[in-house]
Amino acid sequence: MNIKIAIADDNTFLTTAVKEKLSFFDDLNFKFSAINGSELLVKLEENHNINLILMDIEMPVLNGIETTEIVKQKYPHIKIIMLTVFDNDENIFNAIKAGADGYLLKEINAKNLHSGIVETINGGAAMNPSIAMKTLKLLRNPIEIENTKEKDDIKLTEREIEVLEQLSKGLSYHAIAENLILSHGTIRKHIENTYRKLQVHNKLEAVQKAKRNNLI
Repeated sequence: MNIKIAIADDNTFLTTAVKEKLSFFDDLNFKFSAINGSELLVKLEENHNINLILMDIEMPVLNGIETTEIVKQKYPHIKIIMLTVFDNDENIFNAIKAGADGYLLKEINAKNLHSGIVETINGGAAMNPSIAMKTLKLLRNPIEIENTKEKDDIKLTEREIEVLEQLSKGLSYHAIAENLILSHGTIRKHIENTYRKLQVHNKLEAVQKAKRNNLI
């Protein structure tokens, strides 16, 4: 197995330390690093033949959580492990919501980093024990309490509901446009309006919220 890895971290000293840890293992192949999310996205445009990104959270220009959300939408095949100094609740919650596949602390040793990467590539979720505990706590007491009045507040048009139903079946914008005999641009506009009304940022959240509120 040859796992191609990229690192996003604004601290070059830490990037070097992580690269050193990766170098102990023949199956890990470091490809490139970036000092912020924006630079990472540019480098991925040039080469998205990457299996996994080790992503810092606190970065200038575009932070790790925002970057994770964009990478997951553009390159769903790439796994992302947040590699951070902090294990605060809000970061964990937002990283998981953005689509992170794992969450490890930077002081991790080489052996545990390697097994976390392999586990994540094989469909698991790498998490160091303190973070796993916090994640369980977050699941038991979600930060966001659903608003019970929410149901009455969301007003979607019939067309927006139709588009959402098609989205929930996993169809692409192109396929939805063909099915509803509308232009690609019109579908995109409907989806933007729906996201705004539902106060969500991606397809998964939109579909989940619509189902919770019996809209679809």
